[in-house]
Amino acid sequence: MEAGEGVSGTTPTEEMNGAGNLMDFLDEPFPDVGTYEDFHTIDWLREKSRDTDRHRKITSKSKESFWELIKSLLDAWSGWVVMLLIGLLSGTLAGVIDLAVDWMTDLKEGVCLTAFYYSHEQCCWTSNETTFEDRDKCPQWQKWAELMTGHSEGGGAYLLNYFLYVLWALLFSFLAVSLVRVFAPYACGSGIPEIKTILSGFIIRGYLGKWTLLIKTVTLVLAVSSGLSLGKEGPLVHVACCCGNLFCSLFSKYSKNEGKRREVLSAAAAAGVSVAFGAPIGGVLFSLEEVSYYFPLKTLWRSFFAALVAAFTLRSINPFGNSRLVLFYVEYHTPWYMAELVPFILLGVFGGLWGTLFIRANIAWCRRRKTTQLGKYPVLEVIAVTGITALLAFPNPYTRRSTSELISELFNDCGALESSQLCDYINNPNMSRPVDDIPDRPAGPGVYTALWQLALALVFKIVITIFTFGMKIPSGLFIPSMAVGAIAGRIVGIAVEQMAYHHHDWIIFKNWCRPGADCVTPGLYAMVGAAACLGGVTRMTVSLVVIMFELTGGLEYIVPLMAAAVTSKWVADAFGKEGIYESHIQLNGYPYLDVRDEFTHRTLATDVMRPRRNDPPLAVLTQDSTTVEDVETLIKDTDYNGFPVVVSRESERLIGFVQRRDLTLAIKNARQKQDGVVSSSVVYFTEDAPQLPLSNPQPLKLRRVLNLSPFTVTDHTPMETVVDIFRKLGLRQCLVTRSGRLLGIITKKDVLRHMAQMMNQDPESIMFN
Repeated sequence: MEAGEGVSGTTPTEEMNGAGNLMDFLDEPFPDVGTYEDFHTIDWLREKSRDTDRHRKITSKSKESFWELIKSLLDAWSGWVVMLLIGLLSGTLAGVIDLAVDWMTDLKEGVCLTAFYYSHEQCCWTSNETTFEDRDKCPQWQKWAELMTGHSEGGGAYLLNYFLYVLWALLFSFLAVSLVRVFAPYACGSGIPEIKTILSGFIIRGYLGKWTLLIKTVTLVLAVSSGLSLGKEGPLVHVACCCGNLFCSLFSKYSKNEGKRREVLSAAAAAGVSVAFGAPIGGVLFSLEEVSYYFPLKTLWRSFFAALVAAFTLRSINPFGNSRLVLFYVEYHTPWYMAELVPFILLGVFGGLWGTLFIRANIAWCRRRKTTQLGKYPVLEVIAVTGITALLAFPNPYTRRSTSELISELFNDCGALESSQLCDYINNPNMSRPVDDIPDRPAGPGVYTALWQLALALVFKIVITIFTFGMKIPSGLFIPSMAVGAIAGRIVGIAVEQMAYHHHDWIIFKNWCRPGADCVTPGLYAMVGAAACLGGVTRMTVSLVVIMFELTGGLEYIVPLMAAAVTSKWVADAFGKEGIYESHIQLNGYPYLDVRDEFTHRTLATDVMRPRRNDPPLAVLTQDSTTVEDVETLIKDTDYNGFPVVVSRESERLIGFVQRRDLTLAIKNARQKQDGVVSSSVVYFTEDAPQLPLSNPQPLKLRRVLNLSPFTVTDHTPMETVVDIFRKLGLRQCLVTRSGRLLGIITKKDVLRHMAQMMNQDPESIMFN
């Protein structure tokens, strides 16, 4: 109904009693009511009740006509349609990113003469001159020096290849950081800390927008191809959530309800991990364990469906060319033995210590970046780190190649057909065993060379990753962490293998290592080490083990993986409870209330609520004696997110709570559409208008925007309970009363500040609302 309708037909008596239709124009919703401003927290309870009302209305209407029934069915199916679209788009984008990264990584070393858009591997697939022993060499693929000078060997060719490798790396990283800086500043980093914060109910407008999606996809390819110590797996979660946000805008059920939108984004995060690792079940568990804040059972089914569709789409694209979804497929032929749990647990300890070292060093460096001049030169920083990385990486074959290829080689078992340096064992000429059952052998010179190179690669990866994560380009942490663990694991694996070979009569090896038998698998140690380091950095447990066995296909090695994951978490937790994502959330000052944090202090609601002693009284509205001018002045003079409404200033008896944004929009709307509303008009929140003289201007009824059931606690409620309520109900604010009388207010920010204070941290580090 238009605001001006029925004005002339309203009698003075009706006006006086508030019975005219004019008064109730707000009973029809108007645009933007119930929405939130940027960098504000949503009210989960309010969003849930709004969705329940919407659902009830649709259900009751569906009985009226066949068309309404069709509409209700479409509404019920819209969730599954959104999941299908998210799965298809995120799977397609992941496939395109994988193919582009392969090609651009190889472009730094050479080019395919038959088709420049082929990667090294694809180029040699199509060649007829490729032999099985030298399957990575073919005349169609030429290194840059060979193409330019005609010489493939010698010092000059090596230096030219070196120079061009560094040049390509610098070009890719410069393009990546420039695109992020100019077009989409939110496309940098891994995105998981921000997604965790958004899923907890925070609003960061533009973080999941179309531009961010486009720029993140392009710059992710450039950043990974530049050879920096980063992965594409974390940012793929951000990309999938951008896809989820994009499809939410097509359905009003999700676009108009921030709580429902977050259910979709939780499922999108699962699809992101599903395509990042080819691990659909691990993706769902990752979303549940690591990212999501509110995860109802319905979201579990939908996450599962989205992860399935995304994995199926990626498998159809087949970016790895091996007809498998997994990134690092392994096929070990030997079981593991109980005595091996000792080195596995030691790798878990290493993972926990590396996780602690990395988090502390990286946070210290990122804090320095924020507080010093360094933060003003993001392009220069990226180019400097890329230059150092490329210069140090090229001489070592294990750091020159892409990190995914490195991990794949470290995970591999040494079969008869392997040509890697790591498989340079001395063969026994009298051996007459089947090919797939190769016994332990003494290590040859190639293995010892590889061990030195791996030790140098380990130190290089540990140091350079600290400075790389957090720069102004897309940067994931999964793959670099796994690389550190896989290198350490392979070194330990080879050491155990050689010890077992040379000392098989020792009591620990006697039971399970007979001469001429294959009893130690170094690749398995690399796998366990990778899981331990990833667990130490992220503090994942269940989802980590599932991701690892989906990633490698090593289903029978669940117990070693579990032992390493649990040990790394215990060791890392001994030095601090926060994983890398929680630490970055804290560093950025996002209002994130972690479900896993325990609050054990004996404080009460009255110690935390505002106003404190000596503070000015609480800013409140009265139910029927405040004018429009008073309300506008209050909004102008304060920056509070909302105001409690009381019967009168004398009684302070609580009626409800009204959001600042809703109040502003309602008054603006009323001034435009309702005649007679002026600054001296009385605002009332009751059912009936106050008794006013006829000479007074038209009153304004705003009961529609009033929340009549705000969450309240008494002043003697323990803060432990209040913190629990804020966590589990996702509250934005909570009012403190005594015998129905309003005493104060506690916001999410107050709770976070109080918790920081109790842990002797700076309470002012909580920046946003």
